[in-house]
Amino acid sequence: MAAPGAAATDLEVVRGKRAALFFAAVAILLGLPLWWKTTETYRAPLPYSQISGLNALQLRLTVPITVVFTRESVPLDDQEKLPFTVVHERDIPLKYKMKIKCRFQKAYRRALEHEEEALSLGSMQEAETVLAEPQKQAEGSLTVYVISENSSLLPQDMMSYIGPERTAVVRGITHREAFNIVGRRVIQVAQAMSLTEDVLAAALADHLPEDKWSSDKRRPLKSSLGYEITFSLLNPDPKSHDVHWDIEGAVRRYVQPFLSALSAAGNFSVDSQILYYAVLGVNPRFDPASSSYYLAAHSLPHVINPVESRLGSSAASLYPVLNFLLYVPELAHSPLYIQDKDGAPVPTNAFHSPRWGGIMVYNVDPKAYNASELPVRVEVDMVQVMEVFLAQLRLLFGIAQPQMPLKCLFSGSKSEGLTTWELDRLLWARSVENVATATTTLTSLAQLLGKISNIVIKDDVASEVYRAVAAVQKAAEELASGHLASAFIASQEAVTSSERAFFDPSLLHLLYFPDDQKFAIYIPLFLPMAVPILLSLVKIFLETRKSWKKPEKTD
Repeated sequence: MAAPGAAATDLEVVRGKRAALFFAAVAILLGLPLWWKTTETYRAPLPYSQISGLNALQLRLTVPITVVFTRESVPLDDQEKLPFTVVHERDIPLKYKMKIKCRFQKAYRRALEHEEEALSLGSMQEAETVLAEPQKQAEGSLTVYVISENSSLLPQDMMSYIGPERTAVVRGITHREAFNIVGRRVIQVAQAMSLTEDVLAAALADHLPEDKWSSDKRRPLKSSLGYEITFSLLNPDPKSHDVHWDIEGAVRRYVQPFLSALSAAGNFSVDSQILYYAVLGVNPRFDPASSSYYLAAHSLPHVINPVESRLGSSAASLYPVLNFLLYVPELAHSPLYIQDKDGAPVPTNAFHSPRWGGIMVYNVDPKAYNASELPVRVEVDMVQVMEVFLAQLRLLFGIAQPQMPLKCLFSGSKSEGLTTWELDRLLWARSVENVATATTTLTSLAQLLGKISNIVIKDDVASEVYRAVAAVQKAAEELASGHLASAFIASQEAVTSSERAFFDPSLLHLLYFPDDQKFAIYIPLFLPMAVPILLSLVKIFLETRKSWKKPEKTD
């Protein structure tokens, strides 16, 4: 009778072992892979090797120069060698990880008939008008005309001329080394019209160590897709001054043409406002000798912060905001003058702050107080004001006065306040700045994602990274080919895509979710299930091991 009971018990034991092995197999073969797959951090692949290679990228900035020789500009034997091409390349000595070279590609040729006729006219203005009609030069390119040594087109004491367009004129020479001498003169003119160390150093100010190249005075505005310009009239004493300014007409006549010429560098929006009872944050000091008040140079930085709180917050703006303030001092502090570091009055009675804007103090004529009762009607001379504000706007964008070669005649800016080659030079600087910014952003993003392995990398973030890398490479190729317009567009795309990837909100989801928190969450879930399975497996292992060691019975 005991045999059936023992058999049933053995059968239950076998079933229990099989059930334990089944549960263990399901947990190990199905549960663990499923849990691992469903809890892993999705990380789309990124081009880490290409990003690291961007730091070793060598920028070669090619400036195409067409050198046109007129008759009798060089000896006849040299003219028979035309046309040919000469390349002049030099390193830009900046303390930056990315090597930058400037490459002047000079294509020598003879002058055409209409060019000979234009350069034989009586003045440069007439010659430029004729030369500009049949041709449209590409962005970043230059044309230099070589005239005879005795030509009356330039004053006799001048060796070269730089116009408002992408053209220049240099004197030739009847010398056996004519091509070498003229070539050096062409390079001097081309450097003044295109790329210099100062221009590139100012553009890379945020990426260079603090030295002579990156002082605060030479920090231009960062490259952006757009800018907002605000003109503000500050009237702290409306009881004494009834100030009127034709800001709409001044913007239309003076500012809008300048911004239209600068439109290739970004989009611009202009607004204005009048603020009453807005005083400066610094009390002016009285000068008994001149019976006037003054603001010392060391106190000017303290003027901006109190006034800025009244201007309206720029936090909601997507683009950098430029503030231009016209301050009419109150009657108790009139007249008010700004002094420089040496204590001398500033001729414009204005100052500017890099990447912020400028402030101009507009004093009321003292005779106006004797002629009428208070408040005195004040009509602002907008020509004087806009002349100062446009000069400050040029400085804020890093458009400084060019350093002309010796004995070089400069025609001056166009009516818009900006020459065509100054715009090209700004685009050169912005393209290099955008490439450097995109490279730094991509490198920082790659280092961050490499250190923290549990950050989710979505497909759209990866696509932005790939797009940014491709745009940086394209911008470098276009710069090397001398295609400035397409290089600038590619560099803007590189900055936009790299920053869109870096600031994507999905990168912060698992940024602060370390491994110890994972164990704290999953151990209470899996431990109650895992303990019985592990104990059953241990028991089965021990029983199996014991049965192997049990000696067999022999009859």
